[in-house]
Amino acid sequence: MRRTTALIAGGGPAGLTAAIALARAGMEPLLIERHARTPDLLCGGFVSWQTLKSLERLKIDPARLGGHAIDRVRLFAGNRSRSAQLPHPGMGFSRRRLDSVLLETAEAAGADIQRGTAISSADGPDAIRLADGQSLAADALFLATGKYELRGLKRPVGKQDRDPWMGLRYRISASAALRDRIGGAIELHLFRHGYAGLLLQEDGSANLCLALRRSRLREANGNPGQLLGLLGREAPSLAARLDGETLPDTSDAISRVPYGWRMREGHRGLFRIGDQGAVIPSLAGEGIGIALASGEAAARAYLAGGPAAAIAFQKNFARTARRPMAIADLLKRITDHPRLARHAIRLAGFPGLVGLLGEATRIRA
Repeated sequence: MRRTTALIAGGGPAGLTAAIALARAGMEPLLIERHARTPDLLCGGFVSWQTLKSLERLKIDPARLGGHAIDRVRLFAGNRSRSAQLPHPGMGFSRRRLDSVLLETAEAAGADIQRGTAISSADGPDAIRLADGQSLAADALFLATGKYELRGLKRPVGKQDRDPWMGLRYRISASAALRDRIGGAIELHLFRHGYAGLLLQEDGSANLCLALRRSRLREANGNPGQLLGLLGREAPSLAARLDGETLPDTSDAISRVPYGWRMREGHRGLFRIGDQGAVIPSLAGEGIGIALASGEAAARAYLAGGPAAAIAFQKNFARTARRPMAIADLLKRITDHPRLARHAIRLAGFPGLVGLLGEATRIRA
């Protein structure tokens, strides 16, 4: 059985951030990633000003990402709309671009990156099994598998909602007209039991990410293309944006997303980071922020206190994420009901309110 000091399961933003921090401290973390090549995973694509600061702490110049500058948010509900400045500029770029830069940085720092290898199951740091039959053990396991569960260490999310939330993502080769309409904004189009986020990315493409209850997809007979037509009748603003655009034949999807969940209890040697530690509702635009902040905090805790520090780390990070996630969850609940959403759009016109909510949903670890 091969043994290592720090094993990182997952090569997304959380895992790569932990790898960078550990490697720069003189350790040789082993990171295992199931994808042989960097994928463009389902993601809202927005990175906040707070997350840009996290990248700078990792000595990554945000300009290196070549992202699309975003300085305002537009909200749509029925025939009502509002536009407001963000407290500070953010960026829009693809997960492929972000993960590629983080991967290059981790390798340059000295992390051992093993790609194209899947972890089939784990019972903890001392019992990790690979898909090829090999066994591994580690002093500490940094669980960074995103929204996907690792058999043996699934998130203890408790009782599931009878109508759970899910995510759908379309990558659109945006026309010049669509790029002009979106400009430097992130748009949120609200509809019954869900919302759609729309923004531009580093290559000029548009990222359309939907978070909605699974019953909405059932209404469309499980057909994502039919779903967009159905939602377009409820959200005319979204229909206007997509009119004349060529949509891909397929969409990326993930089911049963436990928005609002936090891991509140820690276990020796097991650091749950990213979506394995906390899942913030996507309309807050802070999912990547949680990934980077938790990866950085977990590495810092391990370097200071070893495997035993995982217990305090998990509790501390749950406390850190509590307020931002509670506010984001409240906003998500409003989107469940069209009438409340329309009233919320009116309130969004109050000077400074959107900025206040934007600051309140940031993660500072």
